[in-house]
Amino acid sequence: MNFRAGQHLRRNDDFRAVREQGRRIDCGAFLLTWRRRPAESEAALARVGVVASRASVGDAVHRNLAKRRLREIFRHHQTLVPPGLDLVLTARPALLRLKFAESQLRFANACRKLTPVVPPPNV
Repeated sequence: MNFRAGQHLRRNDDFRAVREQGRRIDCGAFLLTWRRRPAESEAALARVGVVASRASVGDAVHRNLAKRRLREIFRHHQTLVPPGLDLVLTARPALLRLKFAESQLRFANACRKLTPVVPPPNV
């Protein structure tokens, strides 16, 4: 499945909103932070932003590799993410030591925790 331009988080305000108002799932090799967007965009595809800092991941080569891996994992498993969510994937040094298949498995397990809670019907 393609990773469309509309699925990228680009604005600092979007990243900030996810970090401040979102929930976190620690996947060991990366941190998945997610937030549901306002109701008018419920049907929209999930968006993702990827972060790899110099302090945690290392030089530019390692940061770019970590970001490419996280984007590719999202591209392969984006159907597991419920629509209307914004995700921020933050790379950690362990991401580059893990096999790609293990990182994919951790992302898939984290996505299972993202299932939206359906409120009970008003009676």
